[in-house]
Amino acid sequence: MVTPQPAIENLVVVGSGPAGYTAALYAARANLNPLLITGYQDGGIAGGQLMTTTHVENFPGFPDGILGPDLMDRMKAQAVRWGTRLIEADAEAIDLSQRPYRLQVEGQTINSHSLIIATGASANRLQIAGEDHFWNKGISACAICDGATPQFRNEQLAVLGGGDSACEEAVYLTKYGSQVHLIVRRQELRASRAMADRVLANPQITVHWNRQIAGFSGNGWLEGVQLLNGEGAVAETLAVRGLFYAIGHTPNTRLLRGQLELDGNGYLLTQPGSPATSREGVYAAGDVADPHWRQAITAAASGCQAALAAERWLSEQNLAVTVERQPVDPVAAELPKETANTTETDFDAEALWQGGSYALRKLYHDSSKPLLVVYTSPSCGPCHVFKPQLKRVLNELEGAAQGVEINLETDPEIATQAGVTGTPTVQLFLQKELKQQWRGVQQRSTVKAAIEALLTQAV
Repeated sequence: MVTPQPAIENLVVVGSGPAGYTAALYAARANLNPLLITGYQDGGIAGGQLMTTTHVENFPGFPDGILGPDLMDRMKAQAVRWGTRLIEADAEAIDLSQRPYRLQVEGQTINSHSLIIATGASANRLQIAGEDHFWNKGISACAICDGATPQFRNEQLAVLGGGDSACEEAVYLTKYGSQVHLIVRRQELRASRAMADRVLANPQITVHWNRQIAGFSGNGWLEGVQLLNGEGAVAETLAVRGLFYAIGHTPNTRLLRGQLELDGNGYLLTQPGSPATSREGVYAAGDVADPHWRQAITAAASGCQAALAAERWLSEQNLAVTVERQPVDPVAAELPKETANTTETDFDAEALWQGGSYALRKLYHDSSKPLLVVYTSPSCGPCHVFKPQLKRVLNELEGAAQGVEINLETDPEIATQAGVTGTPTVQLFLQKELKQQWRGVQQRSTVKAAIEALLTQAV
């Protein structure tokens, strides 16, 4: 059942991740017809920080663990199944000066009686000399996204940080790197005991205690990281080809400054024992208001609390306009399906999206249409976000262009030949000529405009 957008929304959830998706799920089951603005690029990707993790082993209900992106896909599908409407874009402005509250998204104004802010937090950088020069040329904030690329395989690698994320990334990178150096500012790890034990027991991981990064070296690509000891003196230089940051996050509250009360570090302040913020009808959920725990399960719990509080407030104010669900029980949820590698027997010269080296060779040599080659890996959270947008572009172009997905886990040699240094990477070809390349998540309109320009030239 598709529900039309009302003139004034009951509730808009800003941000996804465990907090946002849980809030939307509870609001949808209360028949509030919630609208969820997932976010896209600003402040991190849709789905939050779990989109850049590997196995989540401490979320109840998954005794063998689950990949972070897969968990977010399931939460998203569950919220949508119960009637949540999605806008997969960034909120550009939020105006809390009067009710109904106003949001600007993709050029449209959305009015809402209540809001749940679940915008999460963004990964920090060091902000030191050389960082910008080597960013995406050896330095990355996402080992899960980039670790599988050929440039990091069988190389000396480093991870900066001492928490769970840093330890998880160090262990993950041992699948690809010959040795992983974990650079820790203190004399101890802040990670959970289980994760710390796993790192300290791994012979491929060397921990460098009481160290900070002083600078970088390399000729076009990162080749070395200079370390300082606890007294600020030069300690050593690590000869590494990759450095991955896991040094904390900053809350995404830029759009709310001057409108809601924040603490000294920019986190949203809520009333004791409540998700309510300093504005009536505005609630906070997840890491944007949690400087202490920052766990997926606590974020999900706070999303539940925020939705229940918003439902109660809307009822008390006589503002809730509920929908009638038909049928009463929704259809089964739809989860994303992995792209299978196409073979000679099932290759389709007209298909919009196929996978693997055979499809790439056939379309690269034989197709006269613009061709998107999309490099992904199974654990790449940004790939989960970007691929549906690329497929949407191809559908909108009604067969005028095609796409091929290359999985770096199964076809690493193709990525090596293409010079791919991270996922997602998208290359746009026409008549065997590389026309454009994008690294990371891009706006759908950017990719579509580039393809349309090629189609116009071909006329």
